[in-house]
Amino acid sequence: MEWPWLFLYLSLHITGCQKTPALFQTPPRIVALNNSTKEMVCAMKSEQFSHLGIYWYRWSKESQEFQYILFSNVLHKHTLGDDIDKERFNVSKGSFRQSYTLKISKLRPLDAGTYYCAVSQYSELLFGNGTELSVVNSLPSTEKPTEKTLPPKKPLRCKPSGITPAKMKGSSCSGFIWAPLATCAVILLLSLVIAIRRFQRLRRRLRLHFSKQVLK
Repeated sequence: MEWPWLFLYLSLHITGCQKTPALFQTPPRIVALNNSTKEMVCAMKSEQFSHLGIYWYRWSKESQEFQYILFSNVLHKHTLGDDIDKERFNVSKGSFRQSYTLKISKLRPLDAGTYYCAVSQYSELLFGNGTELSVVNSLPSTEKPTEKTLPPKKPLRCKPSGITPAKMKGSSCSGFIWAPLATCAVILLLSLVIAIRRFQRLRRRLRLHFSKQVLK
């Protein structure tokens, strides 16, 4: 890659080289099928550029090179770069906000890259924000995967043998709730009784010990 193209690429990506882009490109990204036709628009933000021609460049990630595509002057005459097919690349001028449309037909994988429009003012190139073009053999599917619908879960019902549904109204699963509570209550009661008996024995021993100390 030649040094002028390296400097051109860095000037696009270093923050502060161009505070407010003079050109605005839409759309920011395009995914196109192989052998299809796509368009990208470059709009000038100021009328002071209306008398200037428009440049188009392409940055390729694979080759790491900036390639000059074409230049279209105010008379709509095109000057194409090397290896650029004039039958596939065309620029037309629109009436809205001094916009230019780059049309690429019969797209190929080699056409993929980020396209930048630019104008030359006072020996300085002013660039747009860029449009990334991807060329694929098939577009990604937008259909959502089918989800299996699970049958609704049935609520848990306790139905002991010998009890009819009429007797279970308002008391479903009450046995499972009260049985653990009753067990805990019995255990706590037994623990309390044992603690009281131990306390009484300890109290008696203390009284006997105190009585012996007094008699001595």
